[in-house]
Amino acid sequence: MEQQQSTNNGVEQQQQQDSNLLNPTIPSGEQTLWADVSNLLESARNDLQDGELICGENFNLFAAMSALEIMDPKMDSGIVCKYYSVDEAIEDGAAPIPLSPNKTVDVHCIIDVMDHLLCCEATWHKGHSLAQTIFSCIYLLRPDRTSSHPLLSSYCTVVRATCNAVVSVVSDTRTHEEEDLFTITSGLPLKKDGDEKCLSMLNVIEETVTRQLNACKSSSHKKRSIEDIEPLQTNLDLEEGYCKAVLCRLRFRKHFYHVLVCLRRPQGRGLDLARKHIASCLTELGNILKTEGFLRSNRKYGLCENTTEDITTASGCQPVGFDSTLNTRLSAPTPPRAIKLLCWKKAVEYFEKLFRDLDVVCSHPTDSSFEGVLRFVVEFQKLQPDLVARSHLQLLLVQDGKFYGRDPMFAVICRAAAVPEVIKNDDIQKNESFVHLGQLAITLLRILCTNAAWQRRQLGKVLQDWRILHMQLELALRKEFEESSSTSIDENLFLKMYKHILIWIEEQTFWIAFRFLILGFELELYSPSEYCMVYWYIYIILIKLGEKMHQRMITSGEIGKRKGKKKKESTKDVSKDPSIPPAVLLLQCHIYLAEGLTLMIAALRNEHGVFQCRGPFNTEQERFIQHFEHLQKACIPDHVSYYSFREYTDNAQFNTLVMCNYFKEAQRIAKELRSSFSNDTNKLAELRHLEQVAEHNGIALNLVSRLGSLDPSLKVSFEFNHHSHFATAVVKRS
Repeated sequence: MEQQQSTNNGVEQQQQQDSNLLNPTIPSGEQTLWADVSNLLESARNDLQDGELICGENFNLFAAMSALEIMDPKMDSGIVCKYYSVDEAIEDGAAPIPLSPNKTVDVHCIIDVMDHLLCCEATWHKGHSLAQTIFSCIYLLRPDRTSSHPLLSSYCTVVRATCNAVVSVVSDTRTHEEEDLFTITSGLPLKKDGDEKCLSMLNVIEETVTRQLNACKSSSHKKRSIEDIEPLQTNLDLEEGYCKAVLCRLRFRKHFYHVLVCLRRPQGRGLDLARKHIASCLTELGNILKTEGFLRSNRKYGLCENTTEDITTASGCQPVGFDSTLNTRLSAPTPPRAIKLLCWKKAVEYFEKLFRDLDVVCSHPTDSSFEGVLRFVVEFQKLQPDLVARSHLQLLLVQDGKFYGRDPMFAVICRAAAVPEVIKNDDIQKNESFVHLGQLAITLLRILCTNAAWQRRQLGKVLQDWRILHMQLELALRKEFEESSSTSIDENLFLKMYKHILIWIEEQTFWIAFRFLILGFELELYSPSEYCMVYWYIYIILIKLGEKMHQRMITSGEIGKRKGKKKKESTKDVSKDPSIPPAVLLLQCHIYLAEGLTLMIAALRNEHGVFQCRGPFNTEQERFIQHFEHLQKACIPDHVSYYSFREYTDNAQFNTLVMCNYFKEAQRIAKELRSSFSNDTNKLAELRHLEQVAEHNGIALNLVSRLGSLDPSLKVSFEFNHHSHFATAVVKRS
């Protein structure tokens, strides 16, 4: 009987457990009933074959792809959260204030917070969200709590103000389109009343720590005058080291904020002052690096040592007051993937490069011509600047729709196109076509300040706009010419203006096309089997660019001569055929290299069967269309097609290529141009690289033409070890 009762009790307990499983904590309502469908799902899963999907009225492939993945730490925000709210983290003691009752530990931990915030800031600049980087700091999420701790409060305030200034610049220049997450604040407290006074707060703290540093340096007979100064922390043997570590971090923040403020001044008025603060920032970053040894030797005052490889503090200790998962539900519409912060040294290196790039921006004169600015931006992009530096460059170049915030774009274009001064008036610049031209010029400057991938994509799209505008102005010119019944001086001048601007538009269009093509090398979009068609297209574009550039320069020279005639009628033209300007000769050097590489690769294809466009997917013609679709749609240049390319390259042979050695001509021009660009270091470096490419390719050409048919073991490859977009042939035995 007892055994039966025990059995019944066991059955009842099992039934109760089953009942608990079948009745979850969510209660059933009047129209709802919860049931366990695990067995049903398991049966359906077992019946499914590979590649099959359960489809229903409310569930299809799109819904499956859009669904959130549950129980994946990288995709499910609910599984990785230690705390589900800031208040919960604070109640658990995740962000204590003060950080420790021991003042030495407190100061050490604050320095760790400063260093970790620097890593978070650098990682944010690299494209991650604010929520997962800067605002993983609980002290920034609850700024009012830090008011009782002046050092921590002032530092957090200036960090928040700095981030707000950066977001403002990136948003105003619209370069955030490259990194969608950069400016998303997700409702986080990026701005707070009183942040504009962050420098005054920081100066007070800096002055206090400076007095503390001076006090600990003073000799014993001066001690009585400084007895009233409270030390930064209680261990007097460590006072000097901690004061220096705190000071350099505070001063870095102060100068960084000053840099951002100065760079925002209109018309580049704050550039000189910004350079001084940039120099101070670089000095303080060097001082921050010097504190690493001291902080590591006293890491025992930190809370716990960081055992991972990616150390985010100078001391190597884990910072207090951070939780990277706290804002995962705020940082994106869907749960974000886990991110990896830059380590402390990488963060310092990032900021060092940022300030060097900003110094280059500040050093460029603000009275440059439009062409000079284009050259400067292209050279600046070779430094591979990050988003923040490029945003400040764009802010400097384009302000309120004006060039440097000062010159209307119509006036800038007229100077670039060498339009006579007497023609410029308000009525002309209000013309719809000229307004559109000014907008295109501004758009071009903005595009050139973006990263390489975004830049190439946008350049390809804007090409058609330039081409259409040229056609519209050309039609307007013809209409004006046909309707003009008299030959008044004003009408002649207006016709000249149209011609000047048309030449300039064509020159810019071909320059954009050239930039579009060479960016493909930087982005590694071309395979070696496609180099032949790419260099052929570059060769065609450069010929047109050289023609338009030379035409513009000749026109500009004629205007100068006529101005001289007004002053002195006896002056005679020195020559009707002016000498070729150095800029055009430099383009001619590029043309010879592009043509030489085209025919050299074509000869290798024709005689040795290498660098052929073979593959199971795309034919050579399809690749041609894919690479040059934007150029072909805009008819840049006219009457150019895949068949033109084949006609040019199908009969290329080494014997004819050696006779007219284009590489030798390019090398000769590069040497002759050195004297013309003796004061331009960038141009001299370019000439040196072009000369090296020409020399090496000339040697490779002669070697292959003499031994290629006799020695089948010779293999030719192309490398970019001397120039960014002109390849160097390397000949080796296999």
